[in-house]
Amino acid sequence: MNPTETKETTEPTEATTSTVVKDEGDGAAAEQVGTDADATSEAQALDAETEDALTEDADETPRASSGIAAAAAAVVAAGLGVVALSGTWVGKVASERQTLIGQIKTSQGGTPAQQIAAVYGDAWHTTALVNGVFALLALIVGVAVLAVPQKAGWVRAFAVAGVALGVLGMIVSAGMYFDLLLSLPTTGS
Repeated sequence: MNPTETKETTEPTEATTSTVVKDEGDGAAAEQVGTDADATSEAQALDAETEDALTEDADETPRASSGIAAAAAAVVAAGLGVVALSGTWVGKVASERQTLIGQIKTSQGGTPAQQIAAVYGDAWHTTALVNGVFALLALIVGVAVLAVPQKAGWVRAFAVAGVALGVLGMIVSAGMYFDLLLSLPTTGS
């Protein structure tokens, strides 16, 4: 004999229960399959697990940066470019130090040309070097910001300004160092 299955459905007020009856010869066994309430709660549990998994995945994946670092770097690049052109306290201190060293070296004597070179020329070149370092930093930071794709137009504008001021500062510093812009005074010999 072939076993047959029949499905009986009873409707309680909140959930539906399905019962499977199998005809197995002498004894019939009734087996409860599940309730709609159980299926609903299982579906809700699966939805909650899926939502938790998605939340964990979202927490693990790196979020896109808001661009604050790039914006700050762009402003710093422009500021460094301005400082390279106008001079810094560091440049002033280094220049004064070099002037003092020049005075100490030439206090024992020396020709007027040596005194001018030691006291004023070395200080002038030290200022040019310090300003050149700031110009180079402005150039590097500005190019680094431009290398990263940006969303805000003003960030790119500040980075371009930093690069332009850095290049201009490098030109002025090189002109100062090699005495192209203003030469040292000479003595009449």
